[in-house]
Amino acid sequence: MKHKHADLIKAWADGAKIEARYQKASGWTEWAEETGGFYWYQGGAEYRIKPEPKPDYRKYFVYHSERPCIYPCTSNQIANIALYFDGETNQLKDAKVI
Repeated sequence: MKHKHADLIKAWADGAKIEARYQKASGWTEWAEETGGFYWYQGGAEYRIKPEPKPDYRKYFVYHSERPCIYPCTSNQIANIALYFDGETNQLKDAKVI
């Protein structure tokens, strides 16, 4: 019978980074050989290939001085504000007047 985690074990053997969580409410922890790693439990634990981090992104906006608001830039407008966001959390990281 094939081990429940056979595909992940093979991916790990080929160099993939593996994460584990032992209760659905807990967060994912990256497995590291130097910390003793984890065991491939067939029950009570979940494993996954560590997802690639989402890249940061930016959005352009137009500030109108007659109305103190910024608006998403449309194709016929020239942006004068750039907002930079964290790709993982979608939180604002930086803002620049351009």
